[in-house]
Amino acid sequence: MISTADFRNGARLELDGQPFHIVEFQHVKPGKGPAFVRTKLKGYKTGNVIDRTFRSGEKFEEPNLDECEMQFLYSGGDEYSFMDTSSYEQVTYSKMQLGENVDLLKENTVVKVLLYQSEPISVDLPIFMELKVVETDPGIRGDTASGGTKPAKVETGATVKVPLYLESGEMIKIDTRTRAYVERIR
Repeated sequence: MISTADFRNGARLELDGQPFHIVEFQHVKPGKGPAFVRTKLKGYKTGNVIDRTFRSGEKFEEPNLDECEMQFLYSGGDEYSFMDTSSYEQVTYSKMQLGENVDLLKENTVVKVLLYQSEPISVDLPIFMELKVVETDPGIRGDTASGGTKPAKVETGATVKVPLYLESGEMIKIDTRTRAYVERIR
C-alpha cells in the first residue's frame, strides 16, 4: 500500500485498475478544511497524463510491476524478439506493446523491460545509442554545425534530425529520450 504521505516523483500506484506513476505532486494545507494532495499521474499503458486530487491520508495499491533485463535479438515486421538475460527465455512483443522509441533498438542491446501482469508496458533504452546513418541528403560545401537540420535514416530504420554537414555512412550518437542528435562518432 502507498499513502499520500509517501508520494514522490516517480512513485507508482494503481488507480482504477491501471498502473500510473507520479509526474508531479503538491501537498496543500488550506487555512480552512482538510489537507489534500494535487497530482499529475502518467499512465504506463496509455501514456496519458491526468490531474487528480486526493484527500490527505488516502491509501492506494501498488501495481504489480516486474522489471527485468532483456537483450534485444532481432525484429521481423512489427514483432520484436528479446531474451531474458537471467533465464535465457526468449519472448516476442509487438511494436505497440513496446512504445515509440523501440525503432532505435540495435541488435544485442540490453534494455530494461517493465512488465505489468506479464505484459510489457515500458522499455527503457540506454540513454545514448551509437547508430550508423544509412540514408540522408548529401552535405553541401558551406554547411556548418550551427546551420539547420535534415532528416536521416539510421541503420535501425528510424528517422532522426541531424546537422546538414553529415553524410551517409557516418556514425552518430543519439539521445534516446528525445531522439535528438548528440554528436558525430569518429
